[in-house]
Amino acid sequence: MKKDIPFHPVTGVKMAIARSQKDAGADWAVYIINKNLISLQTLMITSKGYGQLEGEKKQTSTLRHLIQELEATSVAKVEIIDPKLFSLTNEFWVSYYIMNQIFDKKFIFVQGSMEESNIRYIPELDLFGVLHV
Repeated sequence: MKKDIPFHPVTGVKMAIARSQKDAGADWAVYIINKNLISLQTLMITSKGYGQLEGEKKQTSTLRHLIQELEATSVAKVEIIDPKLFSLTNEFWVSYYIMNQIFDKKFIFVQGSMEESNIRYIPELDLFGVLHV
C-alpha cells in the first residue's frame, strides 16, 4: 500500500515551461531538469490542465509520458504546450527512481503564472520561461 512506501523529499529536480523562438513565432514546451549528480530512472510524468475559462469549468485530458532515464545534470523536453492553456492551472506529477528508491512530486503552474512579468531566463535551458522548483 502507498502508506508503506517511504517517500523522500525531492531535491534537484525542477520543471519549466519555456519558449524557443522560431521564425513564425514562439514554440512553448514543458521541460524537466535534473540538477542532481546522479541519473533518474523510469520517470513517469502526468500532465493536466484545469480551471475556469469565461465562467465555465474546464479540464484538459490527462497526458502520460515515460522517460526511461534522465542523466545527471541534464534536461529533457516533456511535451509541447499550447499558450491557450496558460489561462488554466497546469499540473505535472512526476515520479521516478534513484537506485531502488521512488520519488514523487507535483509541480503546479497556477493560473496567471505564465504572465509576461513572470518570465525569466532559465540558464539550464538557455531559454526564457517560468521555472518551478
